[in-house]
Amino acid sequence: MKNEHGHILVVDDHKTNRLKLSLGLKQQGHTVALAENGQQALDMLRAESFDVVLLDIIMPELDGYQVLEQMKSDSKLRDIPVIMVSAVEEIESVVRCIEMGAEDYLPKSFDPVLLKARLGACLEKKKLRDLERAYLQQEVMLRQSEKLATLGKLSAGMAHELNNPAAAAQRGAGQLQAAVAQLQQAYLTMSEVSLSHAQLDSLRAFDQQAQERAEQPFDQDTLARSDREHELETWLVDRGIENGWEFAPVLVGLGTDAGELGSVAEDFTDSQFPAVITWLSCTYTIYSLLEEIGHGAGRIAEIVKALKTYSYMDQAPIQSVNVHEGLDNTLVMLRSKLREGITVRREYAEDLPKIQAYGSELNQVWTNIIDNAVDAMNGQGELVLRTRQEDGWVVVEIEDNGPGIPDEAQANIFDPFFTTKSPGEGTGLGLNISHNIIVQKHGGEIGVRSAPGKTCFEIRLPINSETAENA
Repeated sequence: MKNEHGHILVVDDHKTNRLKLSLGLKQQGHTVALAENGQQALDMLRAESFDVVLLDIIMPELDGYQVLEQMKSDSKLRDIPVIMVSAVEEIESVVRCIEMGAEDYLPKSFDPVLLKARLGACLEKKKLRDLERAYLQQEVMLRQSEKLATLGKLSAGMAHELNNPAAAAQRGAGQLQAAVAQLQQAYLTMSEVSLSHAQLDSLRAFDQQAQERAEQPFDQDTLARSDREHELETWLVDRGIENGWEFAPVLVGLGTDAGELGSVAEDFTDSQFPAVITWLSCTYTIYSLLEEIGHGAGRIAEIVKALKTYSYMDQAPIQSVNVHEGLDNTLVMLRSKLREGITVRREYAEDLPKIQAYGSELNQVWTNIIDNAVDAMNGQGELVLRTRQEDGWVVVEIEDNGPGIPDEAQANIFDPFFTTKSPGEGTGLGLNISHNIIVQKHGGEIGVRSAPGKTCFEIRLPINSETAENA
């Protein structure tokens, strides 16, 4: 075994033992620090980094057991290998120390060959631990990087999704302010002319019609609507309504034509009718704008709710998860990508049970797979989300009718950094992370079936499993 040099802390209350060990270690190329009692050793361990500790058992005040116990209870010190330094008659004590977490022991005869062998073994173990820790830290960083990349995609999509209803609500609020001012003027004008009870009843009927029509706008093709607007504008101008061009589109939206307005005109005098037309137009405009603002605010609330549920904000990591809800919320997150030529078909099992799972991480899996499917279809195709209960499993299938995954790539599809996308378009981590989330964190299974024109990812999650609870 190759002997690696290290920084060694020797802890012994006997000066002779400390110096003898120090000399032997320095001859082997190590750097050495000395502590004459347990407390001094702990202070030094917390102040600088050591590769191995040679620790005497019998010491005054703070003995080897207590030093070892404090080291193993300290997250910053517990991984430093400890070799107990003992006399032959202390073997039972050595066994106790090894049970407490010590790596090995060294007899106080301090044989150079034995010292080199046991110290080399400890240094090798520490090296492997350090490599493992570095690997795990790198994996965590890569996973975090992939999560941030996914978050970036979702944030861009959410900004687009929120911008449209927010802009509609803002635009509607501005138009509503002008319409209310115009309606107030119409009221003032109408107050100057005397309206009978019958005329007021007629206006109330139009008010009710305006509310209903605002909720369900009059449906007609563009050409027919244009013809009706022109006809109505001409009729209004002939009746002396100066702003006929402004009122005509609104009145057509209300479902009114020249014939109906002619009947209305018979109920009012020439001096009353302009104010009535202004009032009717403003009333319908206001109801329509309120409906538009309500739809915009409702859409924003829907997106925010989906985002909160998608991320499981303010909730414990492990939840009783409704898989259908997670899939639907993921579709909301990706709606900006799905609307361009992608048809979504849901084939959900009605009796699908909830499962104990890491909800936000499952949503990351759905996001990775659905996003890949959309990219594979290049903006045109059908995405199928299928669920079922099979024995003790909840099974989710995500299928697309894209070009498929080549046979030679399918065996490596879940490997880290493997991607079939062009350079710069993918990290090759999404499916690897998805595999780890399903298999390691949930005790499930994930696989892929693919042929030209069809790719299907199948995810199987246990209904009753302790894997998520104990992860």
